[in-house]
Amino acid sequence: MSEKTKPEIDFIEGPEPEELVITDLEVGDGAEAKPGDRVEVHYVGVDFESGAEFDSSWGRGQSIEFPLAGLIAGWQEGIPGMRVGGRRQLVIPPELAYGPEGAGHRLSGRTLIFVIDLLRVA
Repeated sequence: MSEKTKPEIDFIEGPEPEELVITDLEVGDGAEAKPGDRVEVHYVGVDFESGAEFDSSWGRGQSIEFPLAGLIAGWQEGIPGMRVGGRRQLVIPPELAYGPEGAGHRLSGRTLIFVIDLLRVA
């Protein structure tokens, strides 16, 4: 299990990116995630514009496991290549998250920032 604590996400200056931005905050030394893998992660997500947290596995007190293929495109593109033990920040524009404003999800039209700790690859 991860010895890490919930990450703090710093406010990002400047305009919202139009493409996925991947930043390794810590590089892990475990197994590498590949497209289509099942992954176990801890994560926190905030809105780029307001900095307001909208979701966090840390807040629920437990990690979550799921197949990458079932996630938003920003996660499908942003997690492969990451290694177990690593912490990665993804800045995801609406097209790779929940679509344009009015697409029916409460986060539609929003650029999202996630910090993800990769705990396990299956």
